[in-house]
Amino acid sequence: MDRYAVLGHPIKHSLSPQIHAAFARQTGEQLEYEAIELPVTSFETRVWQMFRDGFKGFNVTVPFKKDAHDFADDLTERAKRAGAVNTLLQQEDGRILGDTTDGAGLVYDLEDQLNWQITDRNILILGAGGAVRGILEPLLERKPAQVVLANRTLANAEKITDDFPEIAPCSFEELTGRFDIIINGTSASLSGHLPPLPEGLVTPETCCYDMMYGKGETAFNKWAREQGAKACADGLGMLVGQAAVSFEIWRGVKPEPGAVLDELRANLKS
Repeated sequence: MDRYAVLGHPIKHSLSPQIHAAFARQTGEQLEYEAIELPVTSFETRVWQMFRDGFKGFNVTVPFKKDAHDFADDLTERAKRAGAVNTLLQQEDGRILGDTTDGAGLVYDLEDQLNWQITDRNILILGAGGAVRGILEPLLERKPAQVVLANRTLANAEKITDDFPEIAPCSFEELTGRFDIIINGTSASLSGHLPPLPEGLVTPETCCYDMMYGKGETAFNKWAREQGAKACADGLGMLVGQAAVSFEIWRGVKPEPGAVLDELRANLKS
């Protein structure tokens, strides 16, 4: 039976084994999928050994997405621009393909699950880390009217525009305007904190999305709701969406994420 795994440090919290087991049942694919925690200093050695031991592919999460990018022999265009990889596949010639599916997962959740329009909309993204870089290519392909990227350190936001010149960088202190969609790409809300955001960003027509998720409402979504946002959503749909793209890359079969997302959401609430 073909073997796959998600690699990270830490990794015990990962929902990926549950998601891919559901996809396998749904599509009739025969595979095994597990979560493997790697030491932070031995990514290349361990991954090569696991490929030699018969693994067909991997998902990669923090802190190894840059390591996976450097490890891959071939990169998709979106992985090149992102500078990070979350999906590895051993191809028929033995070469390793690296891709990033996070952005595709986000677009799937926004458009297919939430029915939020991206095209011609003014979008604000908070944060300039690797998680944000991974979503930009598919998001920009939907041709929003404007994408503003705000970060605590302006220089880090400006670095991203070297690869994505379509984006307008600014610091949190400089942030002004009103937006149709605000995406929180920082991890602050996981610890109950918020970026230093000014008043007036959220209108009754603003949809707010936190790329993080948990059992309850994230700090960012609580703030957005209190500011009068039209709608709020967390990143669980993005997680399931990106997993579906990875599954299709590995198996050549496209699963239906909606039913799996509903199951996970119900489990988290219970």
